[in-house]
Amino acid sequence: MNSLFLLIIGVPLAEVWLMIKIGQQIGAMNTILLIMLTAIVGVYYARIEGLNTIKSGLLNIYKNEIPLYEVISGASIGVAVIMLITPGFITDTLGFILLIPFTRKIIINFFIKKKKKQNLDENTFVEGEVLEDDKKDKDEL
Repeated sequence: MNSLFLLIIGVPLAEVWLMIKIGQQIGAMNTILLIMLTAIVGVYYARIEGLNTIKSGLLNIYKNEIPLYEVISGASIGVAVIMLITPGFITDTLGFILLIPFTRKIIINFFIKKKKKQNLDENTFVEGEVLEDDKKDKDEL
């Protein structure tokens, strides 16, 4: 089976199961309020982190450096916001993990190192041989 299909089906099922279990412990209304609270707090914190990322990116541009980390960080903040808006405790947890600058840097560095290693493992070199032009040799005689 396709892993994307399993992800699309599995994550909502896990979210519903977890919401039912938490709802049994703290009540349905408290569960709904908790989900709404995590979304509101998460989006507010994401706004603050997004503004900090923009400031850092502009500072790098001012220093005439490429703001590559800031671009990737901004994209991960966008993914975190989508996870935080999606109702559920698993996606909220993953969203908050992406919002924390320390963990976001670890995750981004992990994927960058993985991509660099993957590029080095691929055989991107083409072996070849330079042949002299015969016409050039005849003109010299």
